[in-house]
Amino acid sequence: MKEKEKIISAAIIAIGIVVLGMFLKAGIDNFTEKDRKVTVKGLAETEVKADKITWPIVSKELGNDLPELYNRIASKQQTIKRFLMANGITADEITINAPQVVDLSADQYSSNNKPYRYNITLTITVTSKHVDRVREIISRQGELLKQGVAIVAGDYSNQITYELQSFRKMKPKMMSEAIENAQQTAQQFAKNSQSKLNKIVSADQGQFSIDNRDENTPWIKRVRVVTTVTYSLKD
Repeated sequence: MKEKEKIISAAIIAIGIVVLGMFLKAGIDNFTEKDRKVTVKGLAETEVKADKITWPIVSKELGNDLPELYNRIASKQQTIKRFLMANGITADEITINAPQVVDLSADQYSSNNKPYRYNITLTITVTSKHVDRVREIISRQGELLKQGVAIVAGDYSNQITYELQSFRKMKPKMMSEAIENAQQTAQQFAKNSQSKLNKIVSADQGQFSIDNRDENTPWIKRVRVVTTVTYSLKD
C-alpha cells in the first residue's frame, strides 16, 4: 500500500512539473514576444464634389439722399431675387439681409472731402444643395449688369463657400480602407522579418481632413484619413 502511495505521489509531482514547465515556457515565450510589434500607418483618400454651396451676392449704393438710396436698394433687391428665381433658385434658398448703412461723414478717420455721405450695402445669400445649378448662375451673373445691378466682388467675409455634408456617411468606409491598407503594410513587414502578423495591439480612430483639390476648383474636395495601427508579431 505504501508503495502504491509513493507511485501516486511521484505521478502527481511529475504532472506538476510538466504543468509548471508549460507555464514557464508560455511565460518565457510571452516575455520574448511581448516587444515584437510593428506600428504602421494606413491611408485612404478620395475626391468628391461638394454638396452644399453658399453664395453671398453683394451690391452697393452711394449717395446723399438716404430715402432715395433705400428705394434704389429695394429695387436692386427685387431685381436680383427675380433673376435667381427665374433660374431655378427657390425662395427658401434665398436669404435677404437688412441693408448695412455707413455714414461716411460720421467716420472720424475718414476725410471730409467724400463725394457721397452714405454707403449702403445689400447682401443676398443663396444657400443650396444644387451646387452645379448655382455655379452655372454665378457664371451668368453679368446678366444683372444689363438690368442696372452691379455685383461687388466679395471680401474675405463674403466669399463663395463649398461644403461636404455627406462627410459623415463616408467615414466608416474610408476608415475600413485605411485599416486594410495598414494591414497590408504590416503583413509585408512581417513577411520580410520572417514572422507572422498577430492581433491588433492598439489603433487610433484616424485623423480626417477635408481640403480643396486646388485653388481653381474649390467645389472639388479631397477627403483624406490616416490611421495608425500596432500589431503584435509571432513566429
